[in-house]
Amino acid sequence: MSSSLIDALSCHREDVDSPCPPADLRTLAQILDEVPDPRRVQGRRYRIGSLLALCLVAVLGGAKSVTAIARFGTGSSPELRECLGFTSTTPNTTTLGRLLGRLNGDALDDAIGAWLGRYATDPVEEPGETLRGLAVDGKAVRGSRTGAGRAVYLLAATLHASQTVISQRQIQAKSNEIPAFAPLLDRIDLRGMVVTADAPHTQRAHAQHVIAAGGHYLLAVKGNQKKLRKQLKKLPWREIPLQFRTTATGHGRREVRRLKVCTVQPGLFFPHAVQAIEIKRRRTNRRTGAVQTTAVYAVTSLAPDQAGPSQLSELIQNHWSVEALHHVRDVTYGEDASRVRTGTAPRAMATMRNLAIGLMRQTGWTNIAAAADHYRSRSEHATAMLNLAI
Repeated sequence: MSSSLIDALSCHREDVDSPCPPADLRTLAQILDEVPDPRRVQGRRYRIGSLLALCLVAVLGGAKSVTAIARFGTGSSPELRECLGFTSTTPNTTTLGRLLGRLNGDALDDAIGAWLGRYATDPVEEPGETLRGLAVDGKAVRGSRTGAGRAVYLLAATLHASQTVISQRQIQAKSNEIPAFAPLLDRIDLRGMVVTADAPHTQRAHAQHVIAAGGHYLLAVKGNQKKLRKQLKKLPWREIPLQFRTTATGHGRREVRRLKVCTVQPGLFFPHAVQAIEIKRRRTNRRTGAVQTTAVYAVTSLAPDQAGPSQLSELIQNHWSVEALHHVRDVTYGEDASRVRTGTAPRAMATMRNLAIGLMRQTGWTNIAAAADHYRSRSEHATAMLNLAI
């Protein structure tokens, strides 16, 4: 079987009308069966792998709630039920809600992340090496509530261009992101990965952790690293020629980015830093004509022969493109408006949305709402997409 999701699932693109070959979910169900089952052994009617597989197929079809998943199961065909491992009826809302509310969230994320990560493709190519950008970023599930009354906050590691989440952890609040950084990445093979993150994660311990795991980093530098930022500002940027320039329009403004890169000598106040980056952003409000110019600095462990100015610019921009994943979860799947609140159910639903969106992106879909409509009406395509594990 191909190691690329795009190759394996190209038959699902919008311009293809014929269904994919029939497939079942036995392999995926076996992986999901490894998730610890929180239910008592006595009285179990359904396998946990079948229950979670049903949830995933329903979310691929746009299901936003536990009730919608149960309704999808009730209306499913006998063939789909057999494919998912149900002998007769499918579970009701209460059964699904109890399971999702008591799941081990870390175990579910680890199982799905490892499975999906094997097929994810997100290359940034440079002669002699293929690099993949991995963004560390957090998101609050605003409609949810923890026992303390706060919204569930999830820190995720997401492949850049494909918007594929391959690791996720729940933390108490945004202020707790820093200690969750290493546990988030511990189960990922960082060889060939470039970890990107905003300024709060520009920590010496984080950089050393990534390098020790065989990866690279590209980290923004702001006020939390005052000495490092001061060093970067003093570099001879005026003497360095412009090396890369991009122009973009959107949200009522025009933005020009000018990038310069400087190889740094030993002595920079940050471990394993090889190149420093300055990006000057000039934003023009297209309605008022107001202009705003800001300078942004970053450091990376990538050497010039590993990533030049264009590749560094792409990595920086793609880090923020991960925000598009959050937008889709909120707009298409109504995550922030969701009333799923019990136990770990909000996190479990977020994990399934991540999986669905990641698979859709890698299959070639640019419109996630259209993709959900497609898989809702063609469940055989959804089951074929999920039958990827070896």
